[in-house]
Amino acid sequence: MKTYTAQVLSNEKYDLGESPFYDIRTNTLSWVDIPKATLYTKGKNDIIKTYKFEKPIGAAVPAETPGKYVIAGTDGLYLLEDGRSTLIKNLSEYYKPFQRSNDAKADPAGRLWFGSSVDDGIHPDSGNLFCLSGNKVILKQPDTKISNGLAWSHDRQKFYFSDSPLHAVFSYDYDLGTAEISNRKVLFNIEGGISDGMCIDSNDNLWVAVWGGRRIEQRSTKDGSLLGIINVDAQNVTSCCFMGKTLDTLFITTSGMNQTGKNDGCLFTCKVDAKGLECDYAKVHLK
Repeated sequence: MKTYTAQVLSNEKYDLGESPFYDIRTNTLSWVDIPKATLYTKGKNDIIKTYKFEKPIGAAVPAETPGKYVIAGTDGLYLLEDGRSTLIKNLSEYYKPFQRSNDAKADPAGRLWFGSSVDDGIHPDSGNLFCLSGNKVILKQPDTKISNGLAWSHDRQKFYFSDSPLHAVFSYDYDLGTAEISNRKVLFNIEGGISDGMCIDSNDNLWVAVWGGRRIEQRSTKDGSLLGIINVDAQNVTSCCFMGKTLDTLFITTSGMNQTGKNDGCLFTCKVDAKGLECDYAKVHLK
């Protein structure tokens, strides 16, 4: 089993860093701080730009047009363009008043997949996993607890999904043409932490952030076996994505909320013996 150690990228701390993406078209990193309702992008000359929203945002997914992002917000999906956000879809009929969007990604056809989760610390964990296809919101996995990591296999025949409180990553059969998922199975369980965000490499191995576990696990999608570990000097590791021209470095987000460690809430990177896949881009249609 391969072991790595992540390096601190920035001493800036984030309450709940999440939704890391690397847009290889523009060499731009992006991530969000959920409770601060802020999207950050780091592109040319390493200049960090910030985009502030009125309510918490769960994710910001690069759109089909470079420089644009689809924002999964508390009450809706928005298109961010030139610093201005436009409502794509109101989610009030799909979310309960105490829920918000959590993790989100585009699938290989450009459909936006996004999950809902509780946001008040009072109600029991609840939510659903949805897909925006055209202008229609489709329920994909009902009765989730906390929708988190999403990934699709290189051959586009499998879908992987992390439901954090279940300590599990699930495998589904996936139909690219229809976006149907079926035959849900537990691919593996996480011990010593909670499965959070994740990404997939070109060999169809998953890289899964472990909340409460100070690490990222590399897992086989063939049998769920543990292949490698990235040690991260932060208690709550939230998500990761591949970055760089050769896509062989992981960009890692963490949460500093209620933590006192030196690097809790910082961003990290780690070069690994694997190559990632270019992220899929969201195709959206404004009304």
